[in-house]
Amino acid sequence: MNNNEQAANGNGAVAHDMVTTGFELDQFRIVKNLGVARGIIVRSRNIFGSIGAGLQTLVGGNITLYTNLCEQTRTHAFDLMCAHAGEMGANAIIGMRYDATEIMGGVTEVLAYGTAVVVEKR
Repeated sequence: MNNNEQAANGNGAVAHDMVTTGFELDQFRIVKNLGVARGIIVRSRNIFGSIGAGLQTLVGGNITLYTNLCEQTRTHAFDLMCAHAGEMGANAIIGMRYDATEIMGGVTEVLAYGTAVVVEKR
């Protein structure tokens, strides 16, 4: 796969289907390791979301306001990681992981990271 093929989404970022939590991609071989690619987002809850989520805790079950916020935050961090890897010249990411840390009450950092690599078809 050459650089012209690397981004199916057309923005220079690594295509989502070229990201894996594993350490290899089926039908591809790694030809170059470019180092760690990362995407970091720091988010806080807004007062209205906190009130709504507080009300959901009274009923029990899935707190959808927080679920949606977490999903959006992870998606944003993932997209930033793919863009960073593309800037590094990668066309794939292996060993992808997420990490989250509460920085202070109501403020959380979400990090998506993995190894940016150049792969080619076997």
